[in-house]
Amino acid sequence: MTRRPNILWICTDQQRWDTLGSAGNSWTRTPHLDALAESGAVFDAAYAQSPVCTPSRASFLTGRYPRTTGARQNGQSLPEDEVLVTRTLADSGYVCGLAGKLHLSAAHWSVSPGTEPRGRDGYSEFHWSHHPDPDWPTNEYVHWLRERGAVYDTPFLDGSRHVMRGMPESQHQTTWCAEKAVDFIDAHQGFENPWLFSVNVFDPHHPFDPPEEYLRRYLDRLDEIPLPDYRPGELDDKPVFQRTDHAGAYGGNEDFRYPEMTDHDHRLIRAAYWAMCDLIDVQVGRMLDALDRTGQRDDTIVVFSTDHGEMLGDNGIYLKGPYFYDAAVRVPLIVSCPDRVRPGLREGGLVELVDLAPTLLDAAGLPKGPGMQGRSLWPLLTGAADPEPLREDVYCEYYNAMPWHPDPAPQATMIRTADHKLVAFHGLDTGELYDLRADPGEHVNLWNSAEHTAVKAGLLVRLADRMAWTVDPLPGRTAKF
Repeated sequence: MTRRPNILWICTDQQRWDTLGSAGNSWTRTPHLDALAESGAVFDAAYAQSPVCTPSRASFLTGRYPRTTGARQNGQSLPEDEVLVTRTLADSGYVCGLAGKLHLSAAHWSVSPGTEPRGRDGYSEFHWSHHPDPDWPTNEYVHWLRERGAVYDTPFLDGSRHVMRGMPESQHQTTWCAEKAVDFIDAHQGFENPWLFSVNVFDPHHPFDPPEEYLRRYLDRLDEIPLPDYRPGELDDKPVFQRTDHAGAYGGNEDFRYPEMTDHDHRLIRAAYWAMCDLIDVQVGRMLDALDRTGQRDDTIVVFSTDHGEMLGDNGIYLKGPYFYDAAVRVPLIVSCPDRVRPGLREGGLVELVDLAPTLLDAAGLPKGPGMQGRSLWPLLTGAADPEPLREDVYCEYYNAMPWHPDPAPQATMIRTADHKLVAFHGLDTGELYDLRADPGEHVNLWNSAEHTAVKAGLLVRLADRMAWTVDPLPGRTAKF
């Protein structure tokens, strides 16, 4: 019997799809991830099911949509009866570990012991660090720093409100996460049971705080860095939440008021964000080297993705919130395993992160969970006969997902096909419609265009169908009557 594969699952936080060289970015330095893409499969049109952390993470860890899991918001806990794919794998004999963020429970600074409560997550080795800041006493990264005589510190860089000097590479949280992964890989060389290790780094999430040594090369060419893709006035006929965040992102954050920012500000933020992506790539290289050194690379599935994107000033908005631009919900997705996954596969069809959990179960020879709504990509990845057709559309949700919205809070859903995107803001008689062929930057809102009435109607029907199919399949039917 063929041994079940190991799984190295690398999940960054808030990383745009277009940050890798393999995605066409000529500024970032991502040679290790580009090589990983060449050795495996790249999904060029992968989409998160929420533009916000907890709903997205709960979705791809359970294979169920945010509305279905009940974890629709940051600050809300995943119900205890939801089954994580890591729990299922652990129950089947996998040894599972984690370093970094999990973010499936309401976490309170004031509640002792000041950590995120854990459910039945399946991780027998758990190195938790929600983010680098030392505001939680159980942040293991902070203890790691103290053991090395260091203190977490991010003073402002050059007087900027937007970019901060991060910890040096040797003391960075991304480096710590990679070190924990390398330790785990080394410890499980020749191990009888297969393993899964989740590497959940906080980068490139704001604050934009790369190590100075990584930012420096961008500063030398700062004036050449492209400005955000924004057209003045484009938000005038879009939902009010976007105009609000244009004036101060992330619940009125004064550091990201787009109209008050200079070209220098915009370029500096983009440089810092890309520098954080460069650091991620270096640390991915360390983990891949550990797999090679221990002879485990050929039999380890490496997944690289993120939870959602980052607006980065495009369309006049920073960070994340109730919007569904590709910058916010389109994500990188690479899957590699030399002994099992077809090398050089470049798939442009639509896929969803909700497909990851059933894919990993399929790879491990386990059946899809009865409540799972995602589809396994494993037959496509391995070249097996008759893989399930890829999706004709992708679906995304935002149900009052952040805590600072005024009444009425945004309840919004998105449907995207190859040609169009529609976003409905429920109860507000407003939304967005984009012709993605003519307007890939999603600047011109066609929601009220008489010429696009038929397209809008068809997409609303398609959206209603997708919403209907997110109804929880559990509990299953047990009798005819």
